Amino acid sequence: MSDAIKLKNLHVTFEKGTVNENHVLKGLDLDVNEGDFIAVIGANGSGKSTLLNSIAGAVSVDEGLIEISGVDISKMKEFKRARFIGRVFQDPRMGTATRMTIEENMAIATKRGESRGLSYGISMDKRDYFKEKVKLLELGLEERMKTEVGLLSGGQRQALTLLMATLVQPKILLLDEHTAALDPKTAAQVMYLTDKIVKEMKLTALMVTHNMQDALNYGNRLIMLYEGHVVVDLTKEEKSKLQVSDLIRLFKENSGVSLVDDTILLA
Repeated sequence: MSDAIKLKNLHVTFEKGTVNENHVLKGLDLDVNEGDFIAVIGANGSGKSTLLNSIAGAVSVDEGLIEISGVDISKMKEFKRARFIGRVFQDPRMGTATRMTIEENMAIATKRGESRGLSYGISMDKRDYFKEKVKLLELGLEERMKTEVGLLSGGQRQALTLLMATLVQPKILLLDEHTAALDPKTAAQVMYLTDKIVKEMKLTALMVTHNMQDALNYGNRLIMLYEGHVVVDLTKEEKSKLQVSDLIRLFKENSGVSLVDDTILLA
């Protein structure tokens, strides 16, 4: 099976050369196979979001290799990577344009990574296509296509963001704690949609999560970061036999740090 993502010896340092210097990724290595859905967990400051930002190009690496489908993108600008990377952030407001309608947001999503002009006219064919896509979310939003996105609930908006991130099929889908700002019921619904879309589209995805139970329930791999390294890498079969308490034990065994409960990993 070929690598969708290859990360080799990644180093990322913030505020380098100052008293606040913070070396976050410290020689991180990771091979991601095509079709992998990897849950990423770890303590606060372990490098989870920095890992995703490095892949997306939002953060520049000090050294190391980032390959997507065999192409070295280590120095590629973020806007160029956007052509083949879909992202969903923790804040539902970050993936959509508040004052634009659902169908207008969908039209923008079809132009991901392209130069955008001042016009985003929507043909009748496109309108019908967007409506059918939104219908798949099973939230009734297909009847509200001309509603401004700012009027949607957080869960509706995050589900729409997920759909938009995959409207043009990405090579890589990055999910950065995308259910953390939602109430438990809504978070469960968005996770169900995430799993459905990833499976149906056979996407390669990395999901940073604060919820260790979700990390066990979803995806075919689970990795744990500590101080900028991957310290645990579990297959679907391995993690299917574990409970949250087992993850806490694994964290201690591989980091030397004891956790009273899971709140540090959830931070």
